[in-house]
Amino acid sequence: MTEKSKKKKDEDAAEASEDMTAALAEANAKAEEYLNMARRLQADFDNFRKRTEKESEEFRKFAICGVAVSLLTIVDDMDRALGTAKEETELVAGIRGIRQNLMKVLEENGLTEIPTDCKFDPNIHEALCAVEADTEGEIAEVFQKGYRLNERIIRYPKVKVTKKKEE
Repeated sequence: MTEKSKKKKDEDAAEASEDMTAALAEANAKAEEYLNMARRLQADFDNFRKRTEKESEEFRKFAICGVAVSLLTIVDDMDRALGTAKEETELVAGIRGIRQNLMKVLEENGLTEIPTDCKFDPNIHEALCAVEADTEGEIAEVFQKGYRLNERIIRYPKVKVTKKKEE
């Protein structure tokens, strides 16, 4: 073998080695790009799964909202009927029992009554009118009870509020 052919062979081998190194580097870069893409896709999927689980939970919590509001009008009617009862008959006792059972079912599904035995809070109470009194901002009378479904207010209590007498 001549020196020239040996040199040519070495050059070809070096060139082939450089080509293989470049191809390997390119393949590694593509593999890294695909790996990063797969990681982003996995993170996007995890975020989607968490978001849909949260939305599903919110839907379950408030799915009965419309039914609860409708049933509250029946509870109000029962309260008015019981308020007009002169004596405790079997019928009145039966209506009380039905009301208690209905409220128990609603409470098991997250319904709670908004308290009105406290100071007036415009964030949770709706003032319909005011009456003069010795104190300011007390709830004098409740016209309609208010309720929360889980943490969301579905009906504000309608109340009469006291205001300080002007002298």
